[in-house]
Amino acid sequence: MTDNKREKGSSIIRVLEILEAVSNCEQPMSPTDLGHLLDIPKPTAHRLVNTLQEEGWLYTNMRGNLVPGDRFHNVALGVLYSSRYKALRRAILERLSNEIGETCGIAIPDGTEMIYYDRIEANWPLRVHLPIGSRTPVWCTASGKLYLSTLPDARRRAILKNLPLEQLSKNTVTEPNALEEQLLSIKQTQIGIDNEEFVDGMSAIAVPIKNSNGKLFACLFCHAPVTRKSAAHLMDHIGEMRKAADELSDLIQSNEKNRTDH
Repeated sequence: MTDNKREKGSSIIRVLEILEAVSNCEQPMSPTDLGHLLDIPKPTAHRLVNTLQEEGWLYTNMRGNLVPGDRFHNVALGVLYSSRYKALRRAILERLSNEIGETCGIAIPDGTEMIYYDRIEANWPLRVHLPIGSRTPVWCTASGKLYLSTLPDARRRAILKNLPLEQLSKNTVTEPNALEEQLLSIKQTQIGIDNEEFVDGMSAIAVPIKNSNGKLFACLFCHAPVTRKSAAHLMDHIGEMRKAADELSDLIQSNEKNRTDH
């Protein structure tokens, strides 16, 4: 019985280490690479990975490498949504929206889309309505471009080659090289900008919300009708945006620490 308990505990730890490695790796790994990294025997690594795939925690991309699955994404969403932090998260967003006078919210990457996870609406008759749960493209939104800018160069360029890059508004950038130039600039500033590239008449900016490893976990965005605030005007509030993003990052890191401690 003792041996079984030890084996069970060992398997659980290995599963958690696999999930952690997949979430932290800059380039998707194969099951063999993962086993080598974590010093797990090849048959065991493949068995555990197969189970995680069957249960929806991981899936393989077109090259057969491992990426987070739907259940993995749901856990990430739950970190910010948990009741323990929901009130504080909403308070931070409400304060920021009041400071800027525009709609502010959180977007989380999901493949080639961004999910509008939470938002506080501006108290104006004229506003852009994108409800919680909306999915928006990564190539023409402030949050989406910010997310793309954080990806490793080779991976980002491969994604750009395969994105549809549809003309969604008058300023949508549809040429991959031109978009890559934008992303390289965003990589340096860590500020995503949408200058009427997603919706005509709407401007937006976004800054990263980071996890304990310093990697982008989500994006904090603010958008407004250009008749009220252009992208340049929104940039005047970048200090308030970064302060709120740091506070939201602290929430994530507190949650990670609590899980580790328990």
